Amino acid sequence: MGPGVVVTGLTLGALAVVSLLAFQANGAQDRAGGAKPTVTTTATGTATASAPSATPTPVAPPLPATSGTGTRVVYSIGSHYVWLVDPKKSPQVAAAFQVVPGSVEPTPGSYAVYSRTPTGTGADGRQIEHVVRFAQQNGVVFGFGAAVDGAMPTADPKAKTGGIRSGRAEGQLLWDFAPKDTKVVVVA
Repeated sequence: MGPGVVVTGLTLGALAVVSLLAFQANGAQDRAGGAKPTVTTTATGTATASAPSATPTPVAPPLPATSGTGTRVVYSIGSHYVWLVDPKKSPQVAAAFQVVPGSVEPTPGSYAVYSRTPTGTGADGRQIEHVVRFAQQNGVVFGFGAAVDGAMPTADPKAKTGGIRSGRAEGQLLWDFAPKDTKVVVVA
């Protein structure tokens, strides 16, 4: 046997051992009851991992069929989910996440981002960031934003508020995805 055959055999053997160890380590975590880190793909295609949590991550409902076409932010009044959609990328849904609506919901339809503010104060008095506004109806301004302290309380039903609150990481994703004039589609 030549030295090339020996080196090739040793390399293949080492790869097999490493693969077996990786497979066993992955299965050991499941058998031990440990949770796997959650991986979220950002609008830029970058994957980020978060620490394991005791509660399972909710699975986003599928993108509504009535959500239109093209690059868009889709907000569902019924499920309180947001989808960031870019048909030029694969997968087309860059991110999907749950939100907490204000006390008033926008009318279903197609809108465009008309204003963005990096920081401000929400109607509940909390500091907010990544505010992306897309509609005004009957004196209520509708937009997405995230509380700096991460709070996502239910809106006060006595106040007419249109702020749609997300987590901070999701607020950053939406901010990066939706510059001025980006289409926002609101579905029932």
